[in-house]
Amino acid sequence: MPEQSKIDLSLYRIERADECIRSACVLMDAEEYAAVLNRTYYAIFHAVRAVFALDCIDRKKHSGVISCFQQNYVKTGLFDKEYSSIV
Repeated sequence: MPEQSKIDLSLYRIERADECIRSACVLMDAEEYAAVLNRTYYAIFHAVRAVFALDCIDRKKHSGVISCFQQNYVKTGLFDKEYSSIV
C-alpha cells in the first residue's frame, strides 16, 4: 500500500475514533453511562486500527484487534503493557 494511502486510512480511522469520543461526551452529559462505555470502547477500537493502518495490518473482529495489538505492539515494547488491558 502506498505511504499516502496508509496515512489517509489511518487519519480516517482517527476521525472515527474522534466522533466516538464526541458522542461519548454528549452521552456523559445526558448521564447515559452504558452508552458512554460503548462509544469509548469503539473510540479505542478505531484508534488501534488507525495504528494498524500505518503498518499495513488490518483486523476487523474485536478479538483479532486485541490479540494483534498485544502481539505486535505490547510484547514488542512499542506500547507499554498497561495499554494492553485497555484494548
